[in-house]
Amino acid sequence: MSASVLFSKKIESDSKSAPLLIFHGLFGMLDNWQSVALQLSSFHTIYLIDLRNHGRSFHADDMSYDVMSQDIYTFMEAHKIGKANVLGHSLGGKAVMQFAIQYPTKVEKLIVADIAPKAYPAHHQSILKALNSVDFSMIEKRSDVEKVLEQYIPEIGVRQFLLKNVYRKDDDTYDFRFNLQSLTKHYSQLIENTIQEGIFPNPTLFLKGEKSDYIVDADSYDIQMQFPDFSIQTIPNAGHWLHADNPTDFTNAVIHFLQS
Repeated sequence: MSASVLFSKKIESDSKSAPLLIFHGLFGMLDNWQSVALQLSSFHTIYLIDLRNHGRSFHADDMSYDVMSQDIYTFMEAHKIGKANVLGHSLGGKAVMQFAIQYPTKVEKLIVADIAPKAYPAHHQSILKALNSVDFSMIEKRSDVEKVLEQYIPEIGVRQFLLKNVYRKDDDTYDFRFNLQSLTKHYSQLIENTIQEGIFPNPTLFLKGEKSDYIVDADSYDIQMQFPDFSIQTIPNAGHWLHADNPTDFTNAVIHFLQS
């Protein structure tokens, strides 16, 4: 597979249904979705995929929704996938919305997890400051990274999520798997931009966390303009990371939508 094709992990299924492609959110990676994917693989072949500048996918200076949409198209061509169901969370949710609008014939059903097709105010400044404060030339073990992060990030769950990206390189030094330089440079345009205009006519499910404000009632109008065959379902006892907070209800909602 060429270096310009997104890194993925495939979980085979005997199902004849269209496969399900899953894309993580900002600072995430495909490993975050492993347990959910195993549950879903009873019904569909699953491709867990690292977005560009994340996980084990390639690093690049560009980070727009347009290039991320092209990445998905290139991935499907490389893996000879004619049509797929597509699920994206947060940043990945915006990327898959953009893809579905640009390539509607490639998407059977679309699932968007806790994000709307709108601009958001910047709200990850403390995380970016924390990550950019890590000087890996001074890091001797993973716990040294956490000591830096906890100066800026009080939530232990957020720190643990970010620490999953720390890895030991071949020269025995540590680094982040994501491309922090590119993500920092393009952060504002990713958060504060809407997706491009256009319509995806096929069934689309928006899943929102009960304790999250990423999707609010007023978003229904904007969603309907671009995704006319849409429904919104709330996952109880869940925040923005709804697949981790309540995996049972999240997985059941996905299965029900794809099977219906």
